[in-house]
Amino acid sequence: MIYKGEALREISFPVGGIGTGSIGLAGNGRLMDWEIFNRPAKGSINGFSHFAIKATGADGTTSAKVLNGDIEKDLVGQYSKQVFGGYGYGPSNMTMAGFPHFRECEFCGEFPIANISFSDADFPAKVNLKAFNPLIPLDSYNSGLPVAFFEIEVENTATERNEYSIAFSVMNPFGKTENFTTPHEKFSMASMKHAEADMDDIAYGDMTVATDCENALIQNYWYRGGWNDGIVTFWNEFSASGDLRERTYDTSGEKDMTTVVGKVSLAANEKKSVRFVLAWNVPNNYNYWKPLKDAEGKDVSWKNYYATQFATSADSAEYALTHWDTLYKKTLAFHDSLFDSTLDAAVIDAAASTLSVLKSPTVLRLEDGAFYGWEGVHEEEGSCEGTCQHVWNYAYAMCFLFPDLERSIREQEFTYSTNGDGEMQFRMALPRGREAEHFRACLDGQMGAVIKTYREWKLSGDDAWLKSRWESVKKVLEFAWSDKNPDEWDRNKDGVLEGRQHHTLDMELFGASSWLEGFYLAALKAASLMADHLGETDKAEEYRTLFEKGYAWTKEHLFNGKYFIQDVDLNDKSRLEHFDALHYWNEEAGEMKYQIAGGSEIDQLLAQWHANLLGLGNIFDPEQVKAALPNLYRNNFKTSMRSFTNPWRIFALNDESGAIICDYPEGTYKPVIPIPYCEESMHGFEYSLAGLLISEGMIDEGLSIVRAVRNRYDGKKRNPWNEIECGSNYARSMASFALIPILSGFSFDMPHHTIGFAPKTAGAFKSFWGVATAWGNVVVKENTFALEILQGSLTLEKLRLPFIQTVKELKVDGKPVNFDWKDGSLSFAPVTATATIEVL
Repeated sequence: MIYKGEALREISFPVGGIGTGSIGLAGNGRLMDWEIFNRPAKGSINGFSHFAIKATGADGTTSAKVLNGDIEKDLVGQYSKQVFGGYGYGPSNMTMAGFPHFRECEFCGEFPIANISFSDADFPAKVNLKAFNPLIPLDSYNSGLPVAFFEIEVENTATERNEYSIAFSVMNPFGKTENFTTPHEKFSMASMKHAEADMDDIAYGDMTVATDCENALIQNYWYRGGWNDGIVTFWNEFSASGDLRERTYDTSGEKDMTTVVGKVSLAANEKKSVRFVLAWNVPNNYNYWKPLKDAEGKDVSWKNYYATQFATSADSAEYALTHWDTLYKKTLAFHDSLFDSTLDAAVIDAAASTLSVLKSPTVLRLEDGAFYGWEGVHEEEGSCEGTCQHVWNYAYAMCFLFPDLERSIREQEFTYSTNGDGEMQFRMALPRGREAEHFRACLDGQMGAVIKTYREWKLSGDDAWLKSRWESVKKVLEFAWSDKNPDEWDRNKDGVLEGRQHHTLDMELFGASSWLEGFYLAALKAASLMADHLGETDKAEEYRTLFEKGYAWTKEHLFNGKYFIQDVDLNDKSRLEHFDALHYWNEEAGEMKYQIAGGSEIDQLLAQWHANLLGLGNIFDPEQVKAALPNLYRNNFKTSMRSFTNPWRIFALNDESGAIICDYPEGTYKPVIPIPYCEESMHGFEYSLAGLLISEGMIDEGLSIVRAVRNRYDGKKRNPWNEIECGSNYARSMASFALIPILSGFSFDMPHHTIGFAPKTAGAFKSFWGVATAWGNVVVKENTFALEILQGSLTLEKLRLPFIQTVKELKVDGKPVNFDWKDGSLSFAPVTATATIEVL
């Protein structure tokens, strides 16, 4: 995607590792959103940190520019309620907008790689800035480096040789500052740290700017002075002929800047690149939102995972520069797998762009490497703690890309968030092991834990892992009918939800809905299949019987002939009295609040979305699903918001289109106070609906929803790499990644060494695929099929390809394999592939 002009306005492209925090690359090339200090920091600027370039001719004449394009926003300043700054004072001078910069600027953003091209008639070079952090499926280690990678390519457009100096200047943000050169035989490394904090202190941090440029120099300190003495002196020195002067100070300072310069000499039309890395180390994390003190009154802290792997930022900078080529090559392979696919452009854009959540401050990795996530982030703190079950239910990226991290969520929620009765707290508290604040179990979150355990097992084929979690899975599922469940979800154990049901829309339902009943049914079905596999036939039959009862009841009671609904008597006050929940009673209207009732709710068939992805089969009657989906799309998808009433958060407006949470078609009674967020258009919900529509054959309708969401994130109105809900970098949007396996018709059953494909579109097809042991590309041409393995190995004995008519030959890693072909499937003796599987 190419952005320029006004489309650069809202861009902040996060560059950082999984669980390390990140730095934002703005649309015009400046560095912003310095979110590397164990918490969000939207809009932050780290002093005068920037890239600049100088051209020096043979006669000593110079031309210097900041490596930025025009600034496109807040030209009057930002509202900040500060004196002598903020609104009415123009952009911060630390944006470098007041310095010479480039007239032409284009931003090509294809996550995880960004390229910005710069040119200007009065500067003798074209310049390209590449920024990335490794994102390599199945490699959470190298995808979690606390490093921003930058490569600046310079092309001499003059007719004579020029020398180019590329300067990377960074401020030391760590309180009392100490800047110094880290000696290295291959790299030039300028480090900075907190001069007065011990390495175990929460306040401690260090950063390193490094380059592998052969002709490099370091200025450890800018001139210290008052007012703007530092930046004035730096620019005077840099823009003049010659090098920056060496400067040191014997005492610690505050907000000291350091600069690393790489120099290249280019003949006319010659190109060369200079690589830089910025590495950070803020090792000690703690719960700043709900502090836990030790016996001495100090905050209980833990190490970030990356800090257990790299002692200092200089160590991670050295690792990054040493392994740059390999890390970039593997990252580019994943990038190409996404962007060279035949999928619709909006699908690629959505799936790739929302992966940025994993590189944002939404995500932490704990000391042992386990994954932890907020729902999203506020401006300066996380938004809604605890890897919230019901939000992360929608996120389908990590299970295919980083299954070890996804499994760590299951392991933590069963270990730290589940009590002996099987009740789960849907937000895990930090530090782990502390007593959580008891609220109540969340039905879609708790049933989702069962469904996702099934998913992780099916993707990995790891029976030992399943067995290690199985007792917890049973308790969690059976809590539905346990007499220890105060919310009485299914107290009479008939497969139908009757009790008080907390859910992701933050309130409770008091009658069965297809939405939450579907989650219960899907969990029962998944558990029955896991029990079968583990030889617990009694449990399998028990769960299967409950599923069948609930399925039959749902078919009879929750389909109104057009779509699926909630079965509730809004006027039954006694049900609220039973649960001591009279705050749900609207006395004036004489009815319950916050219920769906006869509305068309966007997630009414969400369980079928999960089931279609995981191969669970029918959760609802297929004929009813077929009838409901066109009406669900017709009711909830609004082609324009201009005449639509939305009293909630506004994520689509004016002439933008989108799918809303709940619609009440003409002739349907709408409760006086319906379900919360009723009129919002939240993207994770929209993507899951789009995926369900596509999986059920309504491809055009599904794609229209995907395009509607991504059209809102055009750079001019909103940041393409920051989909919002309850704050920024919202996890639920990673529902978009599920569009890839859905459009591929990808099925997986690794316990039985089986996968399959059935692309939803005719003709040539190419796309990403992944399981826990391997990933690569699936390529379909005419009547041939190829599975390219780009990393890992894949052991198979069955391959389902129902779209292929005949098979003449099967090759694994180039060698013929005997097979049987029946009913669209190839069966063969178990083989392990590391390169290709070809069907001809």
